[in-house]
Amino acid sequence: MRFRLIAADLDDTLLDDESKISPRNRQAIREAVARGIMFVIATGRMYKTSVPYIRDLGLDGNTPLINCHGALVKMFPGEKVLLRRPLAAELAADIVDAVENHGCYASLFADDIIYIKEEGEHTRFYQQLADVELQVTGNLKRFMWSRALRPDKISVICRDGHLDKIASVLNSRFGDKLSMLQARPFFLDITDRQATKGQALRWLADREGIKQEEILAFGDGHNDLDMVGYAGLGVAVANARPEVLEAADLVTAANSRDGVAAVIEKYILDHRT
Repeated sequence: MRFRLIAADLDDTLLDDESKISPRNRQAIREAVARGIMFVIATGRMYKTSVPYIRDLGLDGNTPLINCHGALVKMFPGEKVLLRRPLAAELAADIVDAVENHGCYASLFADDIIYIKEEGEHTRFYQQLADVELQVTGNLKRFMWSRALRPDKISVICRDGHLDKIASVLNSRFGDKLSMLQARPFFLDITDRQATKGQALRWLADREGIKQEEILAFGDGHNDLDMVGYAGLGVAVANARPEVLEAADLVTAANSRDGVAAVIEKYILDHRT
C-alpha cells in the first residue's frame, strides 16, 4: 500500500504526555515528508495553538492544518483559509441561549480568538494556555450580532454533573445540525454537523487528488472516529478510547511510546525493527 497523506491528531496521539513531539516521531514524519508525502495535523485546537508543532517538525513548506475538529482548514505559512464550515449565526445564538439558561458557560472560537462573556473560574483553563487571546464581550449574543460573528466552535463548561444534561438538551433541540463531543471531562465542544475531522480530511484529499486508500490517519478520541474510519489505514494509539480502538484497522503503541513513528517506519519508511 502506497501512502501519499498522513493525518495525525495532536493531543494524546502525536504528542506525548508532556504535550511534546518525541524525537522519534519527529524524525519519522520528517523522513516521510522528504519522500513527498503530505503531513497534516488534525486537531480540535485553534490554528494558532497548532502552528508551534508544525514549526517543531520543521515543515516550512505549504502545510495544511485541520483545526477546530474540522471546521477550519488553513495553510501554514500564510494563513490562507482553504475551507471553513462555521456554525450559522442564528444557530450559534440559540446554542448560547440554551447553555446560559442551564447555568453553563459558552465560549466562542473564531479567528484565533476565544470570546467569553466574563472572566471567572470557568476561564482559568484558557488563561493557562500559551498564545491564546481571550476577549471579554459581555453579552455574547449581542456581540455576535454586532460583529456578524460565525464561530468555528463553541465550547461549553458546566458545573459538576451538568454537562450530560446540557448535552441532552442541545441534542434534542439541535441534534441534526450539530456535531458534539466531550473534549475534556468538563468541556463540551460543538461544531457544525459537517465540521468533523473526517469530512475535512476527505475534502482536502479530494482537493489534492489523493485517493482514500492512500491516506494514513492516527487518532485516539471520539473526534477522531470518522477520520480513522475514512482513511485507507486508520490507526489508533494504544491509549485510545474503546470505540476508536474498535474502529481502527490497526492499533499501535501508546502516544507516550512513539506509536505514530512505529507505523510510519513500518509502512512508509520500510524500517525493520
